[in-house]
Amino acid sequence: MRKAIYVLAIATLLVGLFATKANADHAWGNYHWGRTANPFTLKLGDNLSGVWDSYLATTSNDWNLSSVLDTTMVSGRTNPRKCGPTVGRAEVCNYKYGQNGWLGVASIWINSSSHITKGTVKLNDTYFNTSTYNTAAWRNLVMCQEVGHIFGLDHQDENFNNAPLGSCLDYSNDPNPNQHPNQHDYDLLEEIYTHLDSTSTVNQSLVSSPFRGFVPPAPLSINIDLDNPRDWGKEIRKSVDRRSSLFVRELGRGEKVFTFVFWADPEESSHSR
Repeated sequence: MRKAIYVLAIATLLVGLFATKANADHAWGNYHWGRTANPFTLKLGDNLSGVWDSYLATTSNDWNLSSVLDTTMVSGRTNPRKCGPTVGRAEVCNYKYGQNGWLGVASIWINSSSHITKGTVKLNDTYFNTSTYNTAAWRNLVMCQEVGHIFGLDHQDENFNNAPLGSCLDYSNDPNPNQHPNQHDYDLLEEIYTHLDSTSTVNQSLVSSPFRGFVPPAPLSINIDLDNPRDWGKEIRKSVDRRSSLFVRELGRGEKVFTFVFWADPEESSHSR
């Protein structure tokens, strides 16, 4: 009897340890911005309409509570429709991208050293203009989550039916508790950025080439239209409920682009205008 109790106790402990680790370990591969000091500052290009500005400001302030990074909102450098990337920073855009099924996408470009070199966030007003998603809670959740992906964070949980974790990196049918980062998000950022790099990919200057420092094939990189699923590359992960996907596209010369897709509710997708 004692042996059975002992085995049960050990099994329970192991399950608990695994659950804690799975919940806390939500990095996006080992991808991170190269930088030579902490905290570093990442520019968020504001290519947003007025209705979105306050949500980006909230997200920026939330992530600035991290001990390893700061963000600052700056003028955007792209057309919101295309939302092209800028080396050394993230561009954040909104537009009526159409009834393509996705609510938001975040993309990061990776060089051969696993460093993030640029990123984009796109928010689809086709769905955010509907009664389901036109709420402060949904706008905060999706904005916070997509910007979090730009730092190298993955989701904490991808099951919409699970109880909310109080993190914007958690998928949930109830967005209200999940509008901001939680302590797990900040802790993981410290793990990701605990070491320093010999070179920086943050806030690079565009001197002679828009791809200075990692030199991808320019025509392919320039012509990617990341609101078009055909340009996302290969789908390498999809949640069980099909509400979240991760794609990768190889660009050559050691560069690739990863795209996280936050799919809208299928019922909402079929009724959107």
